[in-house]
Amino acid sequence: MPLPNEPTQHSPSGAARRDASGAHGPLLSTPGHPLVIEPLRGWHMPLLQDPAFLDLQPLLQRALLLKGPEQLLHALAARRPLAPEVLVAYRDPQQPLGLVVSQRLNRSGSCFELLHLRSAEACLAAAEIGAVALESALVREAIPRARSAASWIASCSNLDLQRQGLLRQLGFQPQRQEMLWRWQPPQAKPATRGLPADLQLRPLNRRQGALLWHLEQASCPAQLRQLLDRRCEDLLDQSQTPSLLLVDTNRQVAVAAVRRLRRSSAGLPEVELTLHPGWQHLIGAPLEQLLLAATAGSGACLIRSDLLDGELNGWLHQLGLERLGEAVLLGRSVWRRQIPQTNDAMARRLEAVVAQWQPRRRPMPTPLGR
Repeated sequence: MPLPNEPTQHSPSGAARRDASGAHGPLLSTPGHPLVIEPLRGWHMPLLQDPAFLDLQPLLQRALLLKGPEQLLHALAARRPLAPEVLVAYRDPQQPLGLVVSQRLNRSGSCFELLHLRSAEACLAAAEIGAVALESALVREAIPRARSAASWIASCSNLDLQRQGLLRQLGFQPQRQEMLWRWQPPQAKPATRGLPADLQLRPLNRRQGALLWHLEQASCPAQLRQLLDRRCEDLLDQSQTPSLLLVDTNRQVAVAAVRRLRRSSAGLPEVELTLHPGWQHLIGAPLEQLLLAATAGSGACLIRSDLLDGELNGWLHQLGLERLGEAVLLGRSVWRRQIPQTNDAMARRLEAVVAQWQPRRRPMPTPLGR
């Protein structure tokens, strides 16, 4: 992500330098060396050479390059995000200790996702900091910076109990347990067969976006659906071609979908498989036909499924998918105090109206002259 903003002598500005003793607890503050958390700048890039940050270099360069255009375009109109937000933590400007990468999930910016949370090996040598305390400080700093966010989403491995404990301390609650599968589709695209007469395969485009949105509303749990706050255009922004819908032509509703996502997990492109909860009988030949038509000819991809959906997981195992592990999807809401705004002009008008109905004292009689 590089828009080079290089300060003089590689030192943070006075506004950026801030003592973390009040915001992040005394554990992160030592006399004369306050913890500094600030947005990623160009002069940070040559310093982020710790092994924990090396695989994020392309993402960080892209964030720097698109930071300016992202802010300008989002201020002009609601659109899909171009670049993530990156915060860097350090005490010595020459030695970054950690970073957090987040990105808004929808055009409105009401939901943000915690993409990466990393701490360098240097923070392990400082016993008064520690990786958990540093990562907690980074997340606590990132949440209030996203002023439009009403909810946050994060995902981690089911075996990473330390990361789960950290997120739960920060207010995140488990929303869904997912099974991760590796799917190697065949190279040849199969012929369309095995579909009932009233079902039709349709490509995902803007004309079919409303069908996908209604399918997502029916298949996603209510609490998670409220946290994600996705509209029709958000689902289209997150999808790539080719993505397919399985549509019931009699009712004109989408009953299943396979869409390619713009994100990638575990180094693999990700494919989302969605099935309407009232159409479980499609598990088998119709759902296989949809999956093959959408992924044939591509490389290996990642598919997620609900851990509690035993019927779908059993079918995926029979289909030959390789199980990679389990993940936990967590989310939290953000509550902000609304400061009442006083309008003096409106208050004066209301006082004038109310004054007409207030009881008035009887006038004193004037004395008669001689």
